[in-house]
Amino acid sequence: MALKTPQQYIDSLRDGRVIYWEGERIEDITTHPLFKVPLSLVAADYEYRDPEVGELRRYQTEDGSFAHRIYQVPRTSEDLAARVELMKHTSIGTLVAGVYMALMSVKDDVARVNPMYAENIERMYRHCRDNDLRGAEVITDPKGDRKRRAHEQDDPDLYLRIVERRADGIVVRGAKLHITAASIVHELVVMPTKGMRPEEADYAVSFSIPVNTPGVKIINRSFAPAELNSFDYPASSHHSCPEGFVVFDDVFVPWDRVFLAGESQLAGTLARSLGLWERTGGVVEAVRMSELFVGLAQLVTEMQGKDSDPIAQNSIAELITYAEMLRMSLDYACQHFESTESGMVFPNTLAINAAKYYYAANYHQTVRYLHDLGGGLVLTLPLEADLRNPESGKYIRKYLHTRKGVDIEARMRVYNMIRDLTADAYGGWQFVVALQAGGGLPAQRTMMNRTYNMAQAKQRALKAAGVVMPQPAGTVHG
Repeated sequence: MALKTPQQYIDSLRDGRVIYWEGERIEDITTHPLFKVPLSLVAADYEYRDPEVGELRRYQTEDGSFAHRIYQVPRTSEDLAARVELMKHTSIGTLVAGVYMALMSVKDDVARVNPMYAENIERMYRHCRDNDLRGAEVITDPKGDRKRRAHEQDDPDLYLRIVERRADGIVVRGAKLHITAASIVHELVVMPTKGMRPEEADYAVSFSIPVNTPGVKIINRSFAPAELNSFDYPASSHHSCPEGFVVFDDVFVPWDRVFLAGESQLAGTLARSLGLWERTGGVVEAVRMSELFVGLAQLVTEMQGKDSDPIAQNSIAELITYAEMLRMSLDYACQHFESTESGMVFPNTLAINAAKYYYAANYHQTVRYLHDLGGGLVLTLPLEADLRNPESGKYIRKYLHTRKGVDIEARMRVYNMIRDLTADAYGGWQFVVALQAGGGLPAQRTMMNRTYNMAQAKQRALKAAGVVMPQPAGTVHG
């Protein structure tokens, strides 16, 4: 077992994977300009000697060696707290490897149906952990006509399916969409997109394969161009990551990499397991983002000389409420953790789903307060190149002046951050991701309805209303 260096991570991606972007078949992603920013992001997570977060990135395994903490199965509240802290300092290209936490959380359920699958989960988890690999969460199918089940589609491949069962493994065909970081990880960890019925057994499939497996093809898209000025695009220039349209063109999967192959009763279990950890990551990001909103709102207000303006203060109070509700929800979910039969600790399911729902349902309205405080300059501010031009720059510096002590460049950077974060490249991505990552609002509603203690709520409501429920026949009164 050995931890990789940033360069070793980059070198490990030269493996013949089939990658497309902007109409081009890219032979070597490690040297292509489109992958410069995303690779630098993930490579930074391999810097274990970082004086600030290097120690946080690694943990000691049961045999005394070290692995990236993304693979630490939480056993205590301290483990869970360390994982949440790690998520604040980790790129999404590494965070998606949390898919193995989802698999480990349902390993006991899988073992009851097929012990071989549970052994495969454990083995693949250790393979990725011990070799310091990264894996992508590969879950969402194209789905075709949403009114019809998987096996009822015009094209049977609109949900990923098993097309052949062999003595040495299975062959699968289909596609998975919206797969963040698919091209820059090592393993594609495929999960069912939802629960499946017995007649959809071929669609109840889960496995993990290397990205360079024959038949795998990835078509990429990003929310931002490859080269962006960090002054004008302070978020997008550093945080872009490709989304993959992953095609499985009759891909062979050996049995020792299969987690599910036809056992439809487990499809929903695996699908839901990923949702919890995805939503936890979403809430962690929501806490970070909402604090940024408060800070940006206060800065732009002060720079405009509107510190005491009651309307501005009301807007900032709304942003503070949003930020604090999210922060307290995350704290509550971790403090009231749950655990599996085998002792794995995970955030409170109801609390995480409620927090993710609150975040997503109120995100667009919350951004409105920031846009209202910023005004039209959020969109129309000149570029850095115009600021640096002596002729145009003198006018920008003259007419963007507000009051003594407000630096023009600092003011422009604040406005650029607001625009990029909420109304441009990164912002456009975030507008959709806030709503859809980890499943849309209906997914969180379903989980809240499923996990809320409704019996207790009804009992307390009846008691408050003075309703005495009849005792079941044969009840002995003492």
